[in-house]
Amino acid sequence: MTETSTQIQKPDFKTTTTSHENDGLGFWKFMVAGSIAGMVEHMAMFPVDTLKTRMQMLGAATSSSPAAAASYSSHHHHQIGRFFTSIMRKEGPLGLYRGIAAMGLGAGPAHAVYFSVYETSKRKLGGNEPGHHPLVHAVSGVVATIVSDAVLTPMDVVKQRLQLKRSPYNGVKDCVLRMFKEEGFRAFYASYRTTIVMNAPFTAVHFATYEAMKKVLSEISPENASEERLMVHVMAGGAAGALAGAVTTPLDVVKTRLQCQGVCGADTFRSSSIRLALKQIVAKEGYQALLRGLTPRVLSKTDQSRVVQIWLPTPSAQMGYCNCQACKVWETRFEV
Repeated sequence: MTETSTQIQKPDFKTTTTSHENDGLGFWKFMVAGSIAGMVEHMAMFPVDTLKTRMQMLGAATSSSPAAAASYSSHHHHQIGRFFTSIMRKEGPLGLYRGIAAMGLGAGPAHAVYFSVYETSKRKLGGNEPGHHPLVHAVSGVVATIVSDAVLTPMDVVKQRLQLKRSPYNGVKDCVLRMFKEEGFRAFYASYRTTIVMNAPFTAVHFATYEAMKKVLSEISPENASEERLMVHVMAGGAAGALAGAVTTPLDVVKTRLQCQGVCGADTFRSSSIRLALKQIVAKEGYQALLRGLTPRVLSKTDQSRVVQIWLPTPSAQMGYCNCQACKVWETRFEV
């Protein structure tokens, strides 16, 4: 955004938008704040995401026998250390960050769309009116998820293919070009349906919990609203993120398999049907295969602090919402 366009927008923003509607920010500022928050969130947790992808692809090779594939899952909870050690020894620290460029390219625009659509939807549906509107907040979160996932999914496919051990691609550009040439445009959205089914309820729970806690804490101690607003981001992010992350792990396994099918000898699927993919995975590897990557997925959502032995926030959710709020406060304060 240029300085000239920013100066032109200021009069309109101040005269037509109230702080009650969007915390004193113009529409484009929600996009900037959301974009920065999304990039920080995903990139900070990227090494853990790499471990998750590697674990979820265990037993996916066509050459793996059902017995061998099932045996991978029996030691699922003990694999994280081995994966980390193996990657560090054979590929070095950079092995944990292979594909991060694709995530950077996708996360920024996707989260800009996410936060702006959420705020717009909430305002249109009356979520900013006096009173508590959990359904409006949940619906707004789902709408934002559906739209933002359409932006992120293609780069998420590229990211996961680059994360694989012995990935055949030389980088983001090479992966995109080869996928388009060999598999067509549909390959970039093979997992979109699964992603929506997984993320929509995740987001609905998260935002409904977030907004409910925000209202409760504000009513308990309105004089400390600023401090409690930060507490809300922490508590809501942890509560919804950890639980929803664990519950949706089976769908995340399906998403990974659909996105990486055919790569490095992995099984392929006749369609993008969630039911058929689940059936094929269970038939070959057993039900335990649907929990692969559970630990790193939860780790990416849950703070492992045990100092006070209390339920603490999820890192990814906390960073996403706190970074968004930090960006919004910074932009408001300095009138960016």
